Amino acid sequence: MDIISSSIIGIGTDIKTASQVMSYVWFIILPPLLFFTFKIYWLRHVQDAFWASADWVLLELIPPKNIEKSPKPMEALFTTFAGVEKGFDIAEVYISGMFTDYMSLEIVSNAGDVHLYIRSMKKYRNLVEAALYAQYPDVEIIEVPDYVDDVPKIIPNGKWDLWGADIAPTSKHLAYPIRSYKAFEEDITGTMIDPLAGLFEVMGKLGPGQQMWLQWIIAPNSPSWASTKGKELVEKLKGNEKKSDSILERFWKDFVDVISNLFKATHSPVEFASEKKKDEQPLDTRLSPGERDVLKAVEENLGKWQFSVKGRYIYLGLRENFDKSHGVSGFWGSLKQFNDDNMNGFKPDNMSKTFANWVNQRNRLRYRQRKILRRYRNRSGDGVQMVMSTEELATIFHLPDMNVIAPSVSRVEAKRGGAPSNLPIE
Repeated sequence: MDIISSSIIGIGTDIKTASQVMSYVWFIILPPLLFFTFKIYWLRHVQDAFWASADWVLLELIPPKNIEKSPKPMEALFTTFAGVEKGFDIAEVYISGMFTDYMSLEIVSNAGDVHLYIRSMKKYRNLVEAALYAQYPDVEIIEVPDYVDDVPKIIPNGKWDLWGADIAPTSKHLAYPIRSYKAFEEDITGTMIDPLAGLFEVMGKLGPGQQMWLQWIIAPNSPSWASTKGKELVEKLKGNEKKSDSILERFWKDFVDVISNLFKATHSPVEFASEKKKDEQPLDTRLSPGERDVLKAVEENLGKWQFSVKGRYIYLGLRENFDKSHGVSGFWGSLKQFNDDNMNGFKPDNMSKTFANWVNQRNRLRYRQRKILRRYRNRSGDGVQMVMSTEELATIFHLPDMNVIAPSVSRVEAKRGGAPSNLPIE
């Protein structure tokens, strides 16, 4: 008992001493420890306030009936929107909460009726309409209510069920491009196969009471991204990757190199180098045809405007008709056509995917389902992000051509045109 009592007294004395020391130095120790936590939550607070102050508009795009264009004209919209990119000073970032403006590209199926939407700030409505009318004179653009308000805010519930996931890149380096629309051209006839045909077909066969929501939230990157992060990948593909080792690592490598070659240098005959090292050989010689194709694709893609992209998908509907084999497997199957095993593609992000195993499975599943629905409704950029060029964006979001025969895609029946110039004026 005496030993235990002494230990308790000793612990109490230590705690008292530590608290006395902390009372003198807390203002020195705690601020650095709490700074990063405060920074994260403060930025989120001011950015949420800045985001909430914006006025938004949801525009539905109704494509012309006989459109015969590839996705390339859609690049004009994204190139135009890239002009909103700007830098911010410290006060704008940490006091006003400013960040680069963004828009959301959305493809939605409601019981098989497929719609294309662009959600942007009202101040960019004229920009969006001008860019689209310039490339598609017969397109119809109308302001519509937000479709997310047509379903309950809390799902799952007794009537509704939901499955969703963020869309993640298959490659670790963001500069790798996906399979773009240029790869969908037939070699013999030269006919362009619409990259979205498979997705529209899956969405068009959705049953009653079911909905599929796909959104791509895009914000233009700084032009320096391609010359810094993108260039890192280019140099790596060329074999010129620079590795930054610490002083100890460099010392250890030099030491091992000296020891390993010491015996060889004193007992072996002199050898003359007859061949160049691999990294000294011409680029065309040391790269395989496949590696050259990848390098070319990466360099061409980096020559276009780059965007930060947040992809998110949700399948939701009434429980009696809920069919994951179509709403989940069918969707990801149609999205795999954009995947290139040598470069990049799309996959569901495991951190956001609505599933749960083992402990407290039901409650954890509901939390994930409601979390991703809330983020979709708010068009939140939280979670894993990708980087895509204007060409890649035009591949995954464009007006479908006339060969997309899915009857669920509504189209403009009559051409738009101005009034005759000879009408009498009263």
